[in-house]
Amino acid sequence: MGDRRQARELALQALFSFDLDASDPDERMAAFCANNEESLTQGVKPFFLDLVKGVKENESQIDALLNRYSKNWKISRMPVVDRNIMRIAIFEFLKRTDIPCSVTINEAVEIGKKYGTRDSGAFINGVLDRIKSLEGLEIADKS
Repeated sequence: MGDRRQARELALQALFSFDLDASDPDERMAAFCANNEESLTQGVKPFFLDLVKGVKENESQIDALLNRYSKNWKISRMPVVDRNIMRIAIFEFLKRTDIPCSVTINEAVEIGKKYGTRDSGAFINGVLDRIKSLEGLEIADKS
C-alpha cells in the first residue's frame, strides 16, 4: 500500500473516532497518533495530518457541499464511514489541487469498498462525481 493510501485510511479512522467521541480534539489526535505510531511513518504522517486537520478546519464548508449534493441523504443519516471518506475527498477537491479529482474519487471509492458497506463505493462515487461536476472542479484535473 502506498503512503498516500495509508494516510487516507488512517485519516478515515481518526475522523471516524472523532465523530463518535466528543472529548477534546487535541487529546483525541494525540491519543490516535500515539496508538498508531508504527503506521504513521515519515512518508505517511505529513499527508495524514494535512487531511485530518484540513477536514476539521473546513468541516462546515465540506458538509454544506455534502448536504447539497447527496440526494435524499442528510449528512446526519449517512453511514459514518461513507461520510468521512467523502469529507476527505472533498477536502482534497477544495484544497489539494495537486491531486487530480479522478485520483481522489478512485481512492475514495476503493477505501469505501474496503471499510464501508457493499453499497458504499457506488454511493461515494455518485456524490463525489456530482460535486466535482456541478462545482466546476474539473480544473483540478489539470496536472
